[in-house]
Amino acid sequence: MGSISQFIDRHFRHFNAAVLKDAAEAYIAHLDRGGKMMITLAGAMSTAELGVSLAEMIRRGKVHAVTCTGANMEEDLFNLVARSKYERIPNYRELSPQQEEELLRRHLNRVTDTCIPEEEAMRRIEGVVLDEWAAASKNNERKFPHEFLYKILRECRLKRFYEIDPADSWMMGAAQNNLPLFVPGWEDSTLGNIFAARCVTGAIGNVQTVRSGIEYMIELAGWYRRESENASIGFFQIGGGIAGDFPICVVPMLNQDVVSTPVPEWGYFCQISDSTTSFGSYSGAVPNEKITWGKLSVDTPRFVIESDATIVAPLMFAKILGW
Repeated sequence: MGSISQFIDRHFRHFNAAVLKDAAEAYIAHLDRGGKMMITLAGAMSTAELGVSLAEMIRRGKVHAVTCTGANMEEDLFNLVARSKYERIPNYRELSPQQEEELLRRHLNRVTDTCIPEEEAMRRIEGVVLDEWAAASKNNERKFPHEFLYKILRECRLKRFYEIDPADSWMMGAAQNNLPLFVPGWEDSTLGNIFAARCVTGAIGNVQTVRSGIEYMIELAGWYRRESENASIGFFQIGGGIAGDFPICVVPMLNQDVVSTPVPEWGYFCQISDSTTSFGSYSGAVPNEKITWGKLSVDTPRFVIESDATIVAPLMFAKILGW
């Protein structure tokens, strides 16, 4: 056991710290019993460079599927090819509207304290992926959003642009391991907007070239059915929103709407969130509420860590990896 794990064991004894430790140990126990784990990524975790630890989790077989927003999928690649052109704004809370406008003029799009460079990141990826979309449209081929990016990564189409160690890219790890990836609401992303724009301009003739969220749910249903036959499937949720809400619903959908072949509820649940239940936030719903929806069972180990995921998730991953 490495020094980070030892530090957690020594110091993380109460409150949110204790929940972090308990949830990490339950994650380990779940895998040790032959279970599998889905991780869901909301927010801007890729721009927060979660890939430094998540990529190793994928390579070491600690993650068996990912559901994420389109932004998290693409922003991992933006960071891969343009890291040196990113700008950090430590005093971002103090920026005036005029200073924000100046960042826009410089084609720097801010995510909290980090500015993503449009030309070196977004347009660089666009130039490569647009060729794939256009070819698929011309050949009447249809693929999921992540399948286009997996193909580009496996063919090393971006290699000349790499500015970080590709081992720190979770999308690279996912592509190399052919990790099941589900991206609901992909159109709510930079590349999703670009795809829509190219359909409007006629550069892409077939809007059906990129497969939809409903098809992702059908794909997820098939994955869950197959995997849950021989293993308990856990659910590790970072943040809230569609990245978490979409995949967790596959269990009640199969059991209450499809009905034909019952599947077990999720066998582990942990959410890192700063949402509170008092304001009606679905993302802040306590795990017990999910029992009433048929998502979790009374026996499912359940944890909520009310803290910053950019701090908590890497520490948990370190504990799970034995660092």
